[in-house]
Order: sequence, then structure tokens, then C-alpha cells
Amino acid sequence: MTLGRTPRQADLFRSTVGFCDGRVGPGSIYGLLHRECERLFPDEVFSDLFTDIGRRSVPPMIVAVVMVLQRIEGCSDREAVDRFCFDARWKYAAGGLDFDYPGFVHTVLVDMRARLAASDAPNRIFDAVLDVAKAAGLVGRRRVLDSTPLYDAVATMDTVTLIRSAIRGLLKAADGELADELRAVLARDDDYISAGKPVCEYDDPAARVEMVDALARDGAALLVVLDGRELAEALDQAAALLATVLGQDLDQDEAGVFRIARRVARDRVISTVDPEARHGHKTAARGFDGYKGHIGVDPDSEIITATVVGPGNAGDATAAEELIGDLLDEHTTDAATTEIETTTEIAAAGTTEIHAAVAAVAAVAAVAAVVVAVAGTAAVVAAAVDPAVEVAADQTCVYGDNAYGTGEFQDRLDRAGIESKCKTQPPVAAGGRFAKDRFDIDLDADTVRCPAGNTTPIIRDRNGAGTAAFGAACAGCPLREQCTTARAGRTISVGVHEGVLAAARTRQRDPDWAADYRATRPKVERKIGHLMRRKHGGRRARVRGTTKIGADFALLAAAVNLARLAVLGMASTRSGWAAAIR
Repeated sequence: MTLGRTPRQADLFRSTVGFCDGRVGPGSIYGLLHRECERLFPDEVFSDLFTDIGRRSVPPMIVAVVMVLQRIEGCSDREAVDRFCFDARWKYAAGGLDFDYPGFVHTVLVDMRARLAASDAPNRIFDAVLDVAKAAGLVGRRRVLDSTPLYDAVATMDTVTLIRSAIRGLLKAADGELADELRAVLARDDDYISAGKPVCEYDDPAARVEMVDALARDGAALLVVLDGRELAEALDQAAALLATVLGQDLDQDEAGVFRIARRVARDRVISTVDPEARHGHKTAARGFDGYKGHIGVDPDSEIITATVVGPGNAGDATAAEELIGDLLDEHTTDAATTEIETTTEIAAAGTTEIHAAVAAVAAVAAVAAVVVAVAGTAAVVAAAVDPAVEVAADQTCVYGDNAYGTGEFQDRLDRAGIESKCKTQPPVAAGGRFAKDRFDIDLDADTVRCPAGNTTPIIRDRNGAGTAAFGAACAGCPLREQCTTARAGRTISVGVHEGVLAAARTRQRDPDWAADYRATRPKVERKIGHLMRRKHGGRRARVRGTTKIGADFALLAAAVNLARLAVLGMASTRSGWAAAIR
């Protein structure tokens, strides 16, 4: 299929321009796309998706506009092509096409998504919109991070349905003699062709146990047949899925009977139709099945700068580095430039100056190493304790709630020279007893002193974490009832990033820090509200799998960004992109 070209000349009497001008607001996404679609999504940007021979495609610019409007309005593929045919605003947004411009079938959208997914730049629509915002100076050096649940597009399966579906998937992936060999080892009276639960007297507990055991033995028998063989990719994936569901949900009792395990396995697969979906919890009381959509937002312009989709059971901080990748790259580049400039100056110096310069650089490096090794730099601690210490106006900083205040992420920000505005959960203790912050942890001496004045050493493990056990010192302590009920006495755990977390907790007690946090972080909540405005394709995923949902989420973010740019009065000028409102 060759690249189709968007028509450049409209019919004066049939064009949607005359009808929509004055009716469609210039600050709407339709008005922005009408003015700038050819510069945002020119056909040439998609040329690598097509070949030099074959019939012409629907012009990619038109398809891109339809895909963006589809996401902002929460339409299915069929609804989107219907609106392109009958809604004048959609044709107006696609460059002011004629009223009778021919539509296309919904599979064109499916085909475009597949071509983008297979390309080197699958998120080029999101990137194109973000580049415009950057060119207009709307993307600064501050980021606010958060996540939101994305419900999966499949039904969550119970254990029986999950195992039977995995067996069906394996038999379907095999063919020829291997398929006959696999079916020959099945013992249950089940052809595993039809979908759904197996036939069973579910009111009879003994019948349920017998059915589960028989399903497990059929699955195990299939895996024994395949053990040690070289398998095709599809068959190998089906076998791995079957092994996973058998291992996660079943236990074998003393009599050798397989039973449903009375536990929930870590990273449990919840559906064979979408094996990447997971049980997730946004809060302790609010669970969901599916994925998490993570975003990074510039709090000043409210432009989404990055999106990531991950499993529903992953912590928010796991995606944090990817969300601020541009900031980390910027600081890495700055550090490398400084090092090159220093090296050049040393090389240009005379012999006497070289030794002095090397000594000076070594001294600076030594001091820097000490600062990084000791949790919390002097500047960070000073800024946390003394409000008079101010951060430069152009200081790079990252905001996030307690989910992003992990030791690993706080340490990563410190090492990158990025100011952290991520909250760290304060330590707590059951029953209102002494929390960890009531103990004096001396990382230099590797000791811990309790509120009663007793000191004990920190015993480190091979990973650098450690524990401080007070043991016998708690026996006659007058503060014991306020500290612990453990017979062995109070034990304090000291993590690898203990110092970084302590500095973060000190920092966030500053009233100025707290005021800035409260004024800035909630902006990401409003942006998530914009993304989740439509249930179809917003809160609930339209597709399956991390890759496809990630691409769909990025396209939704591009549409929301375009709507924001329209409000800001974005326009292209001879000197580049500019926003009327800053």
C-alpha cells in the first residue's frame, strides 16, 4: 500500500469551512486541528509505514486527526468513522474537507495502529504534539507524577476457568501429530473445544475437588509431553501460561490430590485472554483488575510530558524514572559537558598547572563522593531545616505523593541533582507506640540510640541493610510499654537508603515546602480527570496487552494535550510555534 495524499484544494461551495467558521470555537480542539493539522501531522511523517507499490492509502493526516478525535470523544472505531462521515466538525478539523468527502471503513484505524506499533516510532502522534509544546516554551523543568487504574478489557477468570482455558489454549496452539499426541494423554471426559467452565455438580464439594484434581492432572500431563522439546513461539508461550496458572492457584495435599490454594499468588495471572493484566490496589480499600496508567505533567502549562502503562500490581515508583527520562538525560548531559570542559582546561595548562588541576579535580570528586555516600547533601539538609535557603527559580524538581517517596527514587533524584518534592511516608508504630523517628540513627557510627538512652550497633547484611536489636536492654526499661510488646525487645530496621529518607522527612516538615507541594501536586489530579473523562477508552481499556494499551494511552494523552494547546491559543508563526496564553 502506497502513501495517500491529503487533498489541498477544497470546493468553494461544498467545503465545511464556510459552515463551521464562526460556529466552531477557535479555542476548541476542532479549531486548532483545522488550522494546524497539516503542520502537526503531515502525510510525510508517516511515509515509513507504507511501500512504493500498491493502491493508495487513506491519507495518514486524515487518519491521524480521526484517531485523535476518537480518543478525546471516547468513540469505538465504528463510531469514529461514522462521525467522520456525518459530523461536519470532524471534516473541518481534518483541514476543512468537503461535506461529501468519502469516508472509510473502521479497519483503516485498526491497520494504522498496527503499522504504528510495528514501526520505530509507535508514539509519533504524541511526540509530535509534545514537540510543539516544547517549541512554544510550554514545557519547563518541573514535573508532577501520578498514576490511575486502567480496567482491563476482559473478564477476570476463576481458578477452574483459568486452568481449563490455559489447557484449551495449549491444544489450540499445537497441530499435526503433536496435537494428537497431546490429546492422547488427557484423562478427563472433555474435548476442551468449547469455552467456559467444565460441566460439574458444583453443589457437591467432593465433585468439585475431583474436577479440580482432574484438570490439574490433564494440565500436568500435557506439560510432561512437551518437556525438553523445541517448541514454536506460540506453543512455548501457551505452555508457559499453563505452567504458570497451575503453579499459582493449586496445592497438593498429603494424599496427592490437587486442590485450590487458600492464598493469592504474587503476580497472579487473572486471565488467559490477557495474561498481562493483574490484580491491583490504588488504595488499601480500593482494588481493580487491569493496568496502571502513569503520567508526568508540567504543572505550569498542564501539558502531559510522558506516559507509561504497567501492570496493575506494580508500585507507582517503578515507572517514575521513565516518566522523567528527559530530565535525567538533561542532567547527565550537563554533567558530561562539565567534565569535558574541565578535562580540556587541564590539557591546555602547563606541566605545573596540570598537577594542581588534577589535585583540585580529585579533591572535588572526593568531596562529591562523600556527599553522595552520606544520605542527604549539606545543601538539601540546609534547605530542609532553614527556610531562608532558597532554590533557584529554574531548579529542576519532581513532585509526587507518598508512592514516589521510596528510598530508591529519592536517591536517584539526589544523584541526578534534581530537587525532590516527593512526599515520604512518615514512620508509624502499632498502638501509638514509639515510631522509628523517635530513635537516633547514627549512620556514621552505625548505631541506634533509643528514647531511653540505650545504644546498640547496626548489624548489616550483604546488601547493606541492617537491624539494631536492643534485646536485654528492653527488659527493665521504664519506657517498654510505650515502645514494644515483643518478648525479645525492640528491633529497628535500617534500610540501604535510610539517610536519604530521613533527609526527605526533614525537608517536608518545612512550611514553605509543604505550601509549594499543596499548590502544585493537585494539578496532576485534574489532568487525570481529563484523561478519564470517557469510560470507553479512558478508564476501561479498549485493547489487550501492555504494548497496545500503552500506545492507546499515549494517543489519549496526545488528544488531551491538543485540547490544552487549543485553550492556550497555540498557533504556528514564521518564527515557529507560539501560544497566546502563557
